[in-house]
Amino acid sequence: MIVPQNRLLLWFAVIVLPFALLMAVEPAAGIVSLSLIGALAMAVVVDAIGARTSLAGISVALPEIARMSKDREAKLELRIRNERQNQHTLRVALGFPREIQSPQEDVQVALPRDTEWSRFSWICLPLKRGSYRIDTACLAASSPFGFWSVRKTVPVRSELRVYPNLYTERRNLAALFLHRGAFGLHAQRQLGKGREFEKLREYVPGDGYDEIHWKATARRGRPITKVFQIERTQEVYVVIDASRLSARETVSGARGQVSGGNTTTADPPDTSHLTPGTSTLERFVTAALVLGLAAEQQGDLFGLLTFTDRVGKFIRARNGQAHYSACRDALYTLQPQIVSPDYDEVCTFIRLRLRRRALLVLLTSLDDSVVADSFVKNMDLIRRQHLVLVNMLQPPGVAEVFTNPNIAVMDDLYQHLGGHLLWHNLRELQKVLQRRGVHFSLLKNEKLSAELVSQYLGVKRRQLL
Repeated sequence: MIVPQNRLLLWFAVIVLPFALLMAVEPAAGIVSLSLIGALAMAVVVDAIGARTSLAGISVALPEIARMSKDREAKLELRIRNERQNQHTLRVALGFPREIQSPQEDVQVALPRDTEWSRFSWICLPLKRGSYRIDTACLAASSPFGFWSVRKTVPVRSELRVYPNLYTERRNLAALFLHRGAFGLHAQRQLGKGREFEKLREYVPGDGYDEIHWKATARRGRPITKVFQIERTQEVYVVIDASRLSARETVSGARGQVSGGNTTTADPPDTSHLTPGTSTLERFVTAALVLGLAAEQQGDLFGLLTFTDRVGKFIRARNGQAHYSACRDALYTLQPQIVSPDYDEVCTFIRLRLRRRALLVLLTSLDDSVVADSFVKNMDLIRRQHLVLVNMLQPPGVAEVFTNPNIAVMDDLYQHLGGHLLWHNLRELQKVLQRRGVHFSLLKNEKLSAELVSQYLGVKRRQLL
C-alpha cells in the first residue's frame, strides 16, 4: 500500500491551492494555473507508479531461535536482503509480543549500494519468561520523488525463548563458581573421610590399621595406605510444584525462618513495607537452575521433576552442558496451573522410577492444611529410600506473636495473631516431618537460591547420601 507523505501535502498547499484560487479570481491566468496543477498531478501519478518497485527484492530474515534472559536487555539480530543491491533508506518495524518491550517502535535503516545482505541488532527487553513468536515485519520506503510512502508486510519466522534471569543469583553465589575446589562459600572442615576410593599412598604415622591396603603392602614391602574421597556422581533431583499455590506473588522483605528444628525471627512481621514481586513458581524455577549449576560444579548428576495434579516433565539425572540446556528448556515455559497438587501421584512416580538413592529437593507450599496433611501422608513412600529436603517460601506476616512493638491499632494486633497461627501450624508441620526424617525449611524470598545451595553443600559435606 502507498500513503501520501508530507512532501505531497506541502506541494499541494504551495501549487494547487494558490493557483486554483488565482484561476477563480483572474480567469486570464487559467491556462497557466491549469498547466502547473496538471504538471504536479502528472509528477504525482508517475511517482506513484514508480513507488511500486521501491520495495521490490527486499526481504527480512530473523534467527529461527533467539535466546534471552528475563529482565535483561537483549539484542535481536535482524538481516535485510537487498536483491537489486540499490541504495535504499527503509523504516523497519517488528511485531513484538507485549511481553517483549522495545525502546523504539521502528528503526530507520540505510542499505548501502552493491551489498546484498545488511544486518543490525534490535534492542529489546523481555519482561516475562516463556516462548514467544514474531510472525511479521513491516517495511516502509519513500517513492522516487518522495511524494508517497510505500508500506509492505513481510512474513518472518522467529521464536523468542525467554529464560529465567540467573545473573543476580549467580552474582550472590560467585564464590561457589570460582573453581576453588572447596565446598561452600567459605572453606569448611570435611566431616568423615569419604567412602569412595581415590588412590594409594605410603603410610603416614597416625593412619589407622583399617586404612592399610595389605595386598599392596605385601607387594611393595612397605606399608601402603588407602585414601578415600567424598562420593561423586550422586543424583540430585529438584521436584517443583506448579499447582495453584505456586501462582501466588512473592513479596520482598519477609522476615523469619523455620529451619532445622529452630525458629529464628529476625525482625517484626510488619507487612506494610512489602512490595509484590514475581510469582512463587518463578522463584522456584530460578532456584532450581542455580542448584543445577552447583551440582554440575560439584560433579554430581542433576535431574528435574515437575508436577501439578499429575506428573509433568521428568528429566533423569545426568551432567554436562547439553543436559543442563535440556533442563533449562524444560523449565522456561513452565506456568502455574489452577489445580491442587497430587502428592500421591508424584510420590508413587518417584518410588517406581528412582531406584537409586538420591537427594530430593522439593519446592512446594504447605500453608494449606489440607495440602499439608496429604503431603505428610505420602512422604512415607519415599522417605526411607531417598533423602528429602522440603523447602517453602515464607508467606508474608508469618512470625511469632508479640515480636513487633509497633502495634498502633487493634487491626494490627489481629493481623499479627493470624500470622502467629500460621507460623504455629508450620512449626508443628516441621516437627511432624522431622520425626519422619524429612527436613523442612521456610526460606526467605531473597535468599532462596543461596539457601538451597547451602543445604546441598551441607549434605555433601556431612555425607548424608
